[in-house]
Amino acid sequence: MTDAPDKQKPVELFFRAHVFCCTNQRPDDHSRGSCASKGSLKLRDYMKVRAKELGLSDVRINSSGCLDRCEDGPAMVIYPEGVWYSPKTREDIDEILQKHLLDGGRARTLLMAQPSGRDCSELNDDECENCGGC
Repeated sequence: MTDAPDKQKPVELFFRAHVFCCTNQRPDDHSRGSCASKGSLKLRDYMKVRAKELGLSDVRINSSGCLDRCEDGPAMVIYPEGVWYSPKTREDIDEILQKHLLDGGRARTLLMAQPSGRDCSELNDDECENCGGC
């Protein structure tokens, strides 16, 4: 007899969504820049407060080390979907909270360009839901 988990039983997630906000700090003269120098700490702090105000107790907002996208940042990724955003303002954070975490859609104008170079913000609703890019 083994103690292997039952592969048929669904795993209950502790959080519905997990948001990672890059707070990496590089020297000011680094060629790639850093998310911290672009305001990611203040944006992360604001997002934590707003998520709590909105009752998103099943969403975890976390700092992360380098997500390797600082030149496009501030970088943020939301799992389990793996959707990347680049919010620059509090209003951007509000839009991500509303459209992605409350409504279940995407804040498409804030999507980070895909590694392939594809700009997902240009997609219509059907294309966005089916492109596989995020």
